[in-house]
Amino acid sequence: MTKRKLVHFFKELAIMAVVVVISANLLSIYNARSIDDAPLQIKHLKLLEGTTYNLPKNKPVVLHFWATWCPVCKAEIDNIQRLGEHYEIVTVAVNSDDIKHYLKERHLTLRVVDDSDGVLAQAFGVHAFPTTFIYDGNKNLVFSEVGYTSTLGLWLRLLYAEMQ
Repeated sequence: MTKRKLVHFFKELAIMAVVVVISANLLSIYNARSIDDAPLQIKHLKLLEGTTYNLPKNKPVVLHFWATWCPVCKAEIDNIQRLGEHYEIVTVAVNSDDIKHYLKERHLTLRVVDDSDGVLAQAFGVHAFPTTFIYDGNKNLVFSEVGYTSTLGLWLRLLYAEMQ
C-alpha cells in the first residue's frame, strides 16, 4: 500500500468515526426525550436477592437501567461494575430473564433490582437500553444518558455530581 493510499484510508476512517459519534449522540438525544428529569423520590429499593437497599443521603446515586438481552448493555456492564465498587450504583434489570445466572456467568456483583414487568422503567420514562441516571447528593438529576457510556465518561459525571 502506498503512502498516499494509507493517508486516504486513515482520513476516511477518521471521517467515519466522526459520523458514528455524531449519529450515536443524536440517537441518544432522541431517545432521552421521554426521560423523567424530576428529583429522585425513591428512598429504598428491593434488590434481586430480596434485601432492601436504602439510598444514601448526601451522596451521588446512579440508577442504571439495562437488560440481559441488550447487546449494548453487555458491552457496558463491566464499566458499571468497576464504578459500582466505588460509588452508589443501583442497576435495574428490565424485562430480563434469568438475571442471577447472567450475573454469575459474568462474575458481576452489582446491586440489581428485578424490573421484569417494566414498571420502574416506565415510571422513569425509560424506553431504550441502557439508560443511566446520575443524581447528586440532594437527589437532583445532573446527568442522564441513553446508550453506551465509557467508564471514564461515567466517572467524570460522578465527580461532577459529587461537587454539586
